[in-house]
Amino acid sequence: MDVFVRDMYFDVLMESLNFCRSKLGMLVHAYCFMPSHVHLIFGAANNNHGELLKSFITFTSKKMQAIIADDPQESKEWMLWMMEHAASKNSNVRNRQFWQQHNQPIELWSNHVIDQKVAYVHENPVEAGFVLEAEYWKYSSAVDYSGSKGLLEIAFLD
Repeated sequence: MDVFVRDMYFDVLMESLNFCRSKLGMLVHAYCFMPSHVHLIFGAANNNHGELLKSFITFTSKKMQAIIADDPQESKEWMLWMMEHAASKNSNVRNRQFWQQHNQPIELWSNHVIDQKVAYVHENPVEAGFVLEAEYWKYSSAVDYSGSKGLLEIAFLD
């Protein structure tokens, strides 16, 4: 469902990535926040990719659920019901499930694959029809790769 539709929701994603970057050694190489999902290419200074992803998912899930539940403008009953319904289908989730359980990690093992995946991440808002050029999407590292400064610090891939 389209959850990331307000700046305050995007801010939760940025806050979490900034924490993971500054405190846990995450190297954010490329990202794109879409209304219903997130694309992220990252490295781990401590080779703890799984721990970093878990920290990001756990923090954002808890924070987003709290914000949605407290937001008087949100159609929260439906959104919280959807999360409860998703949780009821998974034995390892209590109460509500914010993120789908099947993220799709891909190991980037060559320059060709890296270039391909960075382009794919950045072209998402263009393909969705939100912008004409990738660097115009505010919540993407495409702006950094075009030579300007985006919202998050990027560790460029060589």
